[in-house]
Amino acid sequence: MSAQDTIEPTRRDFLYIATGMAGAVGAAAVAWPFIDQMRPDASTLALSTVEVDVSSLQPGQSLTVKWRGKPVFIRNRTPEEIDAAKNVSLDELKDPLARNANLSSDAQATDVDRSAGAGKENWLIMVGVCTHLGCIPLGQQGEYGGWFCPCHGSQYDTAGRIRKGPAPENMAVPVFAFTSDTKIRIG
Repeated sequence: MSAQDTIEPTRRDFLYIATGMAGAVGAAAVAWPFIDQMRPDASTLALSTVEVDVSSLQPGQSLTVKWRGKPVFIRNRTPEEIDAAKNVSLDELKDPLARNANLSSDAQATDVDRSAGAGKENWLIMVGVCTHLGCIPLGQQGEYGGWFCPCHGSQYDTAGRIRKGPAPENMAVPVFAFTSDTKIRIG
């Protein structure tokens, strides 16, 4: 047989290729339901973001919403609460980091970096879970007028920063954005 000779495909070659293709299609058809069931459920995707209307919140009022199974505190702070938080020296803080998912991880725990930002300093949005053991702190209580966790005595100030007690970190600020002057999208 020389290099110029061509081999004609036989009926057997066709049957091998056709059987192999049918097997591959069958394997894909069997595997697809298993692969498809790994996608997140529609209800899970719906919980990944929450839009909240805060138009009814007056200064000094709070609202708690559920996001990803956790409470999120939204507070329209009074000018006195903002001043109290601004007048705290960073040296006095137990945790000097902002813990704000909207900023870099090394952002300082200043009042403006813990709040919704310049021009919206009155808004404080944070995950309402004590960073000690995951309890839910009570609002506008404790020595600092912020949040108090009665389980182990952790006290947070009006910017959600840990000031006293066993909690090691400030309460976390989730990813959020104002979609309008009165609506906040969390997540």
